[in-house]
Amino acid sequence: MTIALILLLLLVLIVIGVPVSFAILATGVVGLLSLGGFELLNGVSQFAPASAVMSYSLSAAPLFIFMANLVLKSGLVDNLFTAARVIVGRAKGGTGVASVAAGAIFAAVSGSSTASAATLGQTSTVKMIDEGYAPKTASGLVAVVGTLAAMIPPSIILVFYAVTADIGVGDVLIAGIIPGLIIATVLIVTMYITGLSNSSAMPGGVPTTMREKFGAAVNALPVLALFAVVIGLVFFGIATPTESAAIGCIAAFILLCIRRKASLENLVAAFVETTKTSAMILAIIMGAEIFGHFLVETRVAPNLVDWMSGLPISPFAVMLIISLFYLILGFFLDQIAILALTVPVVLPLVEQFGYDPVWFGIFIVLLAEIGLVTPPMGLNAFVVARSAGRPVGEVFLGAVPYLVAMLIVAFVFLVWPEIVLWFPTYMK
Repeated sequence: MTIALILLLLLVLIVIGVPVSFAILATGVVGLLSLGGFELLNGVSQFAPASAVMSYSLSAAPLFIFMANLVLKSGLVDNLFTAARVIVGRAKGGTGVASVAAGAIFAAVSGSSTASAATLGQTSTVKMIDEGYAPKTASGLVAVVGTLAAMIPPSIILVFYAVTADIGVGDVLIAGIIPGLIIATVLIVTMYITGLSNSSAMPGGVPTTMREKFGAAVNALPVLALFAVVIGLVFFGIATPTESAAIGCIAAFILLCIRRKASLENLVAAFVETTKTSAMILAIIMGAEIFGHFLVETRVAPNLVDWMSGLPISPFAVMLIISLFYLILGFFLDQIAILALTVPVVLPLVEQFGYDPVWFGIFIVLLAEIGLVTPPMGLNAFVVARSAGRPVGEVFLGAVPYLVAMLIVAFVFLVWPEIVLWFPTYMK
């Protein structure tokens, strides 16, 4: 009964607009007070919040965020869409393909779905509409493409999952590459399928010469090189993710200097944005740590494992239920909040049924990606609508075919986990 009331309180706080971090912290505090009074709360609060954020692995997150902000200030990201568009050339649907390609490359340095959606919304969406794409097709595609940043390393959400699940950050980041590329490919295929019944979904691109294609490739090279350095260091065991992120920050700063954008204004702005994002993440982590101790005291995780293990249903059926659970949560909660609240409880159950924790991280992040483009929260949809000056309902409607495609991909990953685990297993 206590657990139900605490969860209801959490839901009410989120619905009335209380910031997620404070909502989680408040419900955790109330829960601990209800179980053991001030003595229990005092004992937990003396060490839990600080210990939660004093993780070496977690330090990779703010470094990746700072690297992404430096790249944004360098102006190199603006070249990605243009470069991809020129390389694809006059192919039918070329600008749409370029949007997906630019989104995948930008994801490899941004690590943030909303930052990716905002940037692409200002460039890709407007250009696609100008070239004759249906507005809902352009805005819906870009909103979904923005979610690739949650999957393709160095994804901040994957770093956070690895820390929360107490598994190797490098393993999870490596595991995100193949699924990210698969999703990008599926989005392109979906665009062409929808174009079979609607010619405005994929008009022809702009004719370009080989000289222009070569020049475009050279312009995109610095960002690709940065991604190769940061992820390559982790792949080959040369550096930890945190060390790799630090090297990425230095490389991004060098690019900023080369581009003559290393002004005090840009550096301060990059620091401020990094601080804001990092503070939000750390606040959620600290609140979730308090809430997690409440769940430990109530033995939610072991009781859930015992109960589900005793049910006369298959592990696959259990995973389908868990999938639905995460999809529903994605409609209402931020990705990091979802992981912070659920992973400590659900992961033991998933492992009990024989599923790999690395696979599970990729799987639930994919489900959380879908929540970024579905109402009522749909943060990416709102970001693209604001950036491109389009109605948010239009973005939600245009995203539907691509969300269906992502659900199919999620089902395939559930049936064949080997697809996700092949690359990290091979790298070992």
